[in-house]
Formats: sequence, C-alpha cells, structure tokens
Amino acid sequence: MVEDQKKRALLVLAEGCEEIETVAPIDVLTRVGVDVLVASLKPGPVKAAYGTTLVPDCTLSEVEGDFDGIICPGGKANARALAADELVRSKIQEFAQSGALVAAICAAPSHVLGESAGILRGRRACGDPGFLDKLRDSGALVQDVPVCIDDNIITATGPGTALPFALSIAAYLVGDEAVEPFSKKWGIDYCRRG
Repeated sequence: MVEDQKKRALLVLAEGCEEIETVAPIDVLTRVGVDVLVASLKPGPVKAAYGTTLVPDCTLSEVEGDFDGIICPGGKANARALAADELVRSKIQEFAQSGALVAAICAAPSHVLGESAGILRGRRACGDPGFLDKLRDSGALVQDVPVCIDDNIITATGPGTALPFALSIAAYLVGDEAVEPFSKKWGIDYCRRG
C-alpha cells in the first residue's frame, strides 16, 4: 500500500469490458486526485462490449510500483478473460491479503473475485443478478444491494450502479469529504464504509 503520497489505483480490463463500468471509476477517481493506471491483458487498444475502443496505459505484465487498490470492471467476456488469467488471479489475491482495496462490478465479483481468486468466502458481496448462484458457490454472502462494502472489498451489481460504485471506491481511497461534493452535485448516493 502506498503511504503519505497520492493514491494510486490499478484498473484491469480485457476485450468485452462494459464501457460505463470501466470509464466511471477512471473519471471519478481522476476527479478526486487518484492516479489511475489502466492495464489490459494484451498490448494495444481494447474493444469494449458495445464497440467503444479503449486505450490502456500498458499491459498488466508491464505494471510496476505500488497501488492502493485494484478495480475490475464487468462485462461477461471481460470477466471470463480476467478470471482465466493467472496474473490477474495472483494480483487480486495479493491485494486482498495485504488489505488493499479490491473492487469489482457486474460479472467480475462472481467470476474474478469469487470463482477465480477465491477471496469472497464468508464475505458480503453483490454482483450481476444473472450470476448470483456463481457468487454463492464461491462462498460469498450475497447481498441484495446495488453496492456492497465488506472491509477492503467493494462490489456492485452492474451498469446502473457504475457511478455509485465509482464514488464508493473514491470515498474508500481518499475519504468522504472529497466525494461528497460530487455526490450532492450529481444527486447520486454511494456506499460508505462502516
């Protein structure tokens, strides 16, 4: 974890990521002063679920340095690719074990955090309603809420919760005081720790 300096977040994506679930955290975190590094599984641009081309900063294998959190957007194809990647799995486990933030939305909580990395056993979580059985099978205590925080893990249900998810991540990393102005201005509530 990075101490006494600007917070840093690592967002990992693959082909088929949900546009809004990817861009909302990048946008909100940047607005509150968090450095966001976007890493893909393969070099080059990434085609998102509905055709938008996203340009990552680097590949996951090129990532260096310390981060305060890791974020996995959803999208079924994206979640499956992230879940199948050994480096993603080990990074998620490393962040979870160190107490750093681990955040995932839509299909990523069930596929990446639960089934692949195995970090949700006995933890409260939510995710895409179509994958709740997979989430339960991973040992998660499934919650019927749009965004859920369990210690250092933040999960959310899908595209409609992308901004509350992003605001919750921002509040976790830099505090409510930095997020409240956006929450109020935009009329969007978020999940607070505790």
